[in-house]
Amino acid sequence: MRTANPALKEKTFTGLRAAAGEPAMSLQGTATKSFVLVLLTVFAASFTWNAVASGNVGILMPATMVGGIGGFIVALITVFKPKASPYTAPIYAVLEGLLLGGVSALYNARFAGLPAQAVALTFGVFIALLIVYRTGLIKATENFRLGVVAATGGIMIMYLLSFVLGFFGVTMPYLHDSSPLSIGISLVIVVVAALNLVLDFDFIERGVANRAPKFLEWYAAFGLLVTLVWLYLEMLRLLSKLQSRSR
Repeated sequence: MRTANPALKEKTFTGLRAAAGEPAMSLQGTATKSFVLVLLTVFAASFTWNAVASGNVGILMPATMVGGIGGFIVALITVFKPKASPYTAPIYAVLEGLLLGGVSALYNARFAGLPAQAVALTFGVFIALLIVYRTGLIKATENFRLGVVAATGGIMIMYLLSFVLGFFGVTMPYLHDSSPLSIGISLVIVVVAALNLVLDFDFIERGVANRAPKFLEWYAAFGLLVTLVWLYLEMLRLLSKLQSRSR
């Protein structure tokens, strides 16, 4: 099993199997926990968003920093300690909500209504891919997995390189401007992020088939949230570039 999602990595379910008579991971349980995490993320994002909207701009930077750094640390803990996911996954959702609320407020200040469009597109893509996956129109074959994993790895390396070069005053314009090339790159990244959802769905199904322990429902839900957060942020970037060109 391969997935580009660092949370739902290949060895997650290795050696983990619910004992006879013990509750095992299920699709319904994972779906319920995913819904809970999404709600927590939305509520936390609403806190930052509403605070900024009411004029409390001073909370924007602290909430965004706490959410971003704290979310990254909690995500690492969850990835390396999956058994802690029933506790860390909700904390991650709240922290990411604080971050997303702040980032969304910044985008909205420049392009009014853009975050709402990004939210609608993100969940639209999620639902569409879930339907397509369940109907068997898209199958996570080995070649499909290899292609998505390779593309995702390339994107992560590109972002890391851009981050490191930024310390030396070197920018990568095609990542941040609104040129046709930059928009094309953002569109490709959005597609790759969306295809990661297919790998996540497949990975979760395999976990259910292998009778993974019940606590991994939280871990799988966490993995899905990681992908959704990435997809939403890439939607924001793509839409903002399109809006910039239309002005």
